[in-house]
Amino acid sequence: MADDGETRARSGPLAGLCIVEFAGIGPGPMAAMLLADLGADVLRIDRAEPVALGIRRPLRYNLLLRNRDAIALDLKRDDARALALRLVSGADALIEGFRPGVMERLGLGPDACLAANPKLVYGRMTGWGQDGPLARAAGHDLNYIALTGALGLIGRAGQPPAVPLNVIGDYGGGALYLALGMLAALLEAGRSGRGQVVDAAIVDGAASLMTSFFGMHAAGMLAPGRGANLLDSGAYFYDVYQCADGKWLSVAALEGKFHDELLRRLGIDAPPGAQEDRAQWPRMRSLLERTFRQRPRDQWCALLDGADACVAPVLSLDEAFAHPHLQARATFVDVDGVPQPAPAPRFSRSVPATPTPPRAATPESAHAALARWLGREEADMWTRRMA
Repeated sequence: MADDGETRARSGPLAGLCIVEFAGIGPGPMAAMLLADLGADVLRIDRAEPVALGIRRPLRYNLLLRNRDAIALDLKRDDARALALRLVSGADALIEGFRPGVMERLGLGPDACLAANPKLVYGRMTGWGQDGPLARAAGHDLNYIALTGALGLIGRAGQPPAVPLNVIGDYGGGALYLALGMLAALLEAGRSGRGQVVDAAIVDGAASLMTSFFGMHAAGMLAPGRGANLLDSGAYFYDVYQCADGKWLSVAALEGKFHDELLRRLGIDAPPGAQEDRAQWPRMRSLLERTFRQRPRDQWCALLDGADACVAPVLSLDEAFAHPHLQARATFVDVDGVPQPAPAPRFSRSVPATPTPPRAATPESAHAALARWLGREEADMWTRRMA
């Protein structure tokens, strides 16, 4: 990256890391956001013509695009591809989320980019992966977690699989594994001097997240079907309960001492061995349901506050933003009037800055970004060529 006075101050443990991101949807932008939140200088290459990517919303609310600059390029043009390759040649890493073969057809595949920059970490985000029978098929989060067994375990007994938010596949199995893989490859490149391709498939990451459950299944510790096990609403001491005001509490008193504290606080006398005796679970569930319906949610929270009963309110997004514990930890921040999660995790010394709002790829901001990456003289040259 050029250092001609245009360099923007960055803070966080990844400050000094330069990443080119080819605009996409969902897990790719999420991975780029995670790295930018921790200090990496990420430059997003948007499409020259506006294209609706993902769920439409005003730019300031597309929070996965925060903390980075953008330039708009028509990658069907030779000069635009040349500029993209020039940026890649000076970057530490690249993120792309196209279907397999698209970047190769643009002349920006791993062979071309690694030839221009042998130390480059080339991060590829797809649902099905770069190879395999489904590699070029369309898909979304729900399809990926369905194929890996995760979706089949989510839901209540006798009910269809419950459709979760796309945090398991897109963001857990996709974005987080791409970011982890890229950081691992960057560490290795620092030792070997050689870059490589990181093939992050959501099906692989989602399957990895299921490791513990595959182990329990192999050991014969998972009952067949949904809602029949400890962590899937099968147990009365690990579930959600409705209160007198219609609001909900989460109960996760898995360990015996927490279970006993919960019942003591609720004034419930349980028969000996109730927690281990599945035959008693329906009766105990009915007791908890009747008990929690006697008071509003916030009264229960006040009664159980600070107790080792493993109880927490089920909050709306607005309530979560205002909760005293999350306020005390500054888990959420307000950026340009938009409440949103702060960068995570925390660092004792190299503290990330408060995020900046999502930015559009205007000619002025694009020139400033190019000047920071390439120097003012070369930025002027590319701006003239692309006009």
